[in-house]
Amino acid sequence: MAERLLSAGTEIDPVTFEHPTLQFLRSYWDEKRGTRALPARGDVKPSELREHLGWVNMVEVLPGMKDFRFRLVGTLVTQYFLRDPTGQTISEAFAPAGEGAIKGVKAVFRKVARDMIPMRAFGPAGWIASGYEQFDSIFLPLSDDGENCNIVLNAFVFDRPRVLMAREIARAHGGKVDAVPAPPKKMPGAA
Repeated sequence: MAERLLSAGTEIDPVTFEHPTLQFLRSYWDEKRGTRALPARGDVKPSELREHLGWVNMVEVLPGMKDFRFRLVGTLVTQYFLRDPTGQTISEAFAPAGEGAIKGVKAVFRKVARDMIPMRAFGPAGWIASGYEQFDSIFLPLSDDGENCNIVLNAFVFDRPRVLMAREIARAHGGKVDAVPAPPKKMPGAA
């Protein structure tokens, strides 16, 4: 990828994850595709994702893969980004973060759609703006015609209690927090 998200890592065709939602979605995607290269959008049933829907996004691949449109954005994802980009393109949704962020996010979606492979992106999210915490995500291509990726099933997860704590601290102090305080270290001899 020529463009990338600063300080974020990527992995092609990941199979194991620490977060249960990412692990579930990877297994679910594999199950739904069966012997096909990719499952179709119609194979993905919201009722089967119920426990994970807050972390899930559905992103439409626009003609020529020049941009991508958020069709569904999970409620937990909107908490992280402090807005709901449903209906917006990546260019529109990430405009406040600048051209580098737009190009980097598009590059991940474009690679998944073009190569029709699962991908993981993870790491610090300072490329969005200061105060954004670590994230982990999976991008899973879907194809209604069996030949072209038209939707990317995406899950975006983060340490929700830590992020919400940082937001509370910021509100209490009338501004933004550049970083979330580290969890307290155990005191020597503490149980």
